[in-house]
Amino acid sequence: MHEHTGETRNEKLQRNVGELLQELRVAQAGVQILFGFLLSVVFTDRFHDASGFEKSLHLSAVTLAVAATALLTAPAAWHRLLFRTGSRERILTVGNRLVLVGLVCLALAITSTVALIAKVVYGQIAMIVMAVLCLLIFGGLWFAMPLRLNPANGAQPTGPPK
Repeated sequence: MHEHTGETRNEKLQRNVGELLQELRVAQAGVQILFGFLLSVVFTDRFHDASGFEKSLHLSAVTLAVAATALLTAPAAWHRLLFRTGSRERILTVGNRLVLVGLVCLALAITSTVALIAKVVYGQIAMIVMAVLCLLIFGGLWFAMPLRLNPANGAQPTGPPK
């Protein structure tokens, strides 16, 4: 099903870039809060007593948060650098892929952080349960449901009238 908005191709590209950048603002706020928390953890007394596994899990979460930050901010940087070069379509195509990978990194960073907290507070079983629960929540809400709701996959819209 094609969207008919009465826009020219350029207007549609401009609107789509604007929508992409607006969506990124939501994801970036989550990354910034998580990253700040992860950075502050290493300066606590309790962190110095953490096991090697816990420190590795923390570093993994930090690395994933860095990757998410880079991936989720790249389209905004590209737009700023290329906005008058006629590259909107390329920014959208590649930017969309970067955002999807960035969201995966963000979901994994949050999952790793929750798993680390569960491990420190309640132990290994709680860590595994919370990690699986987080992966199911993010995988379901961010990826499985949108794919299922996609009209191209045979889903019927149940929202407001057209």
